[in-house]
Amino acid sequence: MKNLHVLLFSLLLVTGILAGCGETEDDATDQTETETEQTEQPSSDESAFPVTMEGSDGEEVTIEEKPEAIVSLIPSNTEIAFALGLGNNIVGVSDHDNYPEEVQEKEKIGGLELNIEMILSLEPDLVLAHPTNSPEGIDQLKESGLTVLMVNDATNFDEVYESIEMMAEATGTKEEGENIITSMQDKLSELEEKAAGIPEDEVKSVYIEISPEPEIFTPGNNTFENEILTKINAENIAADQEGWIELSEEAIVEQNPEVIILSYDFVEDPVGQLMGRDAWQDIEAVKNEQVIQVDTDIISRPGPRLAEGAETLAKAIYPDVFEEQ
Repeated sequence: MKNLHVLLFSLLLVTGILAGCGETEDDATDQTETETEQTEQPSSDESAFPVTMEGSDGEEVTIEEKPEAIVSLIPSNTEIAFALGLGNNIVGVSDHDNYPEEVQEKEKIGGLELNIEMILSLEPDLVLAHPTNSPEGIDQLKESGLTVLMVNDATNFDEVYESIEMMAEATGTKEEGENIITSMQDKLSELEEKAAGIPEDEVKSVYIEISPEPEIFTPGNNTFENEILTKINAENIAADQEGWIELSEEAIVEQNPEVIILSYDFVEDPVGQLMGRDAWQDIEAVKNEQVIQVDTDIISRPGPRLAEGAETLAKAIYPDVFEEQ
């Protein structure tokens, strides 16, 4: 890419010299003004560097050149990086990464405990970290001289957009970042527009189960799942509580949800198991067989696929309304 830029610059320089032989004083002035404007408006991502930015931990980070080798320490950062077109630049990912499929070919750098030796051996230009990573491990990476950018811990769509913008700026992919955000916003706007037409008496109550018996957990307020349900005009039976909460069978039966969403796959036949719970047989969702399993990652992982997750939930809960989406 640098060689290409040098070649283009050389051609422009030669063209300018040849044209200058016959130009007037006014032409020369106009050309100078044009060149000044071009200088003020970088024509490539690489020209945006060095860039200095503040990570979500409040620490200022300077990235000298467009990163060529990147290590991602958490799946959400990895998904964003691939969406930005940086797949070939990713040299290391966490043990928990599972999307896209290409991550299986990348070096694994640990899970909760980072493999510092492996990360250092990859010689990354940039490490994309997250507040959930081990503070001790992050400190070791910084002390070793690596450039570590702490990406924010997003808990809603606006914060996901901030994560994308931050990573796009750090990697010289601002245009790609803007396109991703616009695409997500457009998809959500389409869903909300359709959801607005659902009559009040047809709004469905929904229970989302993220772990099965004996400890039954569900997302309440200030979670991606709840925000999605709000956008598609569905009622979360746990919206009056904060974060991830444990509910009793009695509480769920009393709420009597019309739709049940299962977002786990670590047990055999999760839908069948739930449908077979003795105490749940009078729940509307069970009686009407409105128990649907979805991929947990697309409705809970902070990244570009959240808009896809919103569409998936919309079709599961209101198939007649969103079948054309």
